[in-house]
Amino acid sequence: MPILIHLTSKKLISQKEINELKKRIEKALKYLKLFHKEISLVFTDNKHIKKLNTQYLGRPYPTNVLAFPFAKESPLISNILGEIIISVEKAKEESKIYEIDFKNYLLALVTHGLFHLLDYDHERGWFSPFLMLKNELNLLNKIAFKKDKKKLINFLKRREYMPAKLAVNVDHVATVREARRTCYPDPVHAAVLAELGGADGIVVHLRLDRRHIKERDVRIIKEIIKTKLILEMAIDDYLIKFAKEIKPYQVTLVPERVEEITTEGGMNLERRVEEVKKAVKELNEAGIKVSLFLNPDEKAIKLAKKTGAQIIEIHTGMYAEAETDEKREEELNKIEISARLAKDLGFIVHAGHGLNYENIGPVAAIPQIEEFSIGHSIVSRALFVGIKDAVREMKELILRARG
Repeated sequence: MPILIHLTSKKLISQKEINELKKRIEKALKYLKLFHKEISLVFTDNKHIKKLNTQYLGRPYPTNVLAFPFAKESPLISNILGEIIISVEKAKEESKIYEIDFKNYLLALVTHGLFHLLDYDHERGWFSPFLMLKNELNLLNKIAFKKDKKKLINFLKRREYMPAKLAVNVDHVATVREARRTCYPDPVHAAVLAELGGADGIVVHLRLDRRHIKERDVRIIKEIIKTKLILEMAIDDYLIKFAKEIKPYQVTLVPERVEEITTEGGMNLERRVEEVKKAVKELNEAGIKVSLFLNPDEKAIKLAKKTGAQIIEIHTGMYAEAETDEKREEELNKIEISARLAKDLGFIVHAGHGLNYENIGPVAAIPQIEEFSIGHSIVSRALFVGIKDAVREMKELILRARG
């Protein structure tokens, strides 16, 4: 038998629940191609699992799941993966708190333990948590019970994430060029160096007044970079047509006023949902993902759901410009709440505006934010250390915040 189940008390869980769970775990082993492997599954209470935590891990408190791989201790017993121990008492407590179906939550704990038996570790390194979670989600999408399945998946997505990515905005290299109306410095060169420094994407804002980035810059950068091009722009017929021709990886729709120095805030979607929805649809049909640049505001994010956009970029300007610790904390809290809401609504969450080497840490620690768009502070730092090192330093700060 591939699954050996032991109960420390018959009061913990019903035989019907055990049978249903066992079928799902057997499916899991098949999906993972572990056809000849066995696992031991122990259902216990908080008192027993606390004792095990204290004895083996030095943690004098109950946890929801423990996993002990046998292969490390007895490599010759190759058909036995190990033992998963679950506190059913703890699982019931947590499933009520998180308002998730108990059976599905229990199955998620077993799945988590199973990947630990396969030597995955969410407490090791920068990328290990992401890899482990990705595999858990893939498996649960196939084997989870229907009740609260979507809620469970969204809950797990909030748990741990891959280190956030950094998209570097090279607009201000073009700003320096335009100050003298010359052909240098070239934002194309900056884009290449930013990639060499570790940038995960390049951002350019093709403004209506063409004050810095030109069509020529967008075309060449799209052809030459190896990562992804993100094109920021206002909703405009010509710009939409241009985007469909260039086909960047992503278009970020932003509000724009000719007299502003830089983008002053997020889009106001009130009475504009249909207009934005039309633009999103047209860009999506051309194979382009669409992001909306929004203030950290619950109402705006809920309206964004009606537009069909795939991504939300949270405007961090108010946080970056806060003059007191109290105000900064208040704005950070808004960003955090908005990021959770956006993730729960199914958006990919990005953030940007005004972020620099001093203030990036607290925002980069928010697990729901998958990517940061940063330009001015990196270009400013590059005046002293060069583009590659400026990008490398910023990315290191982001990684540390998650690591």
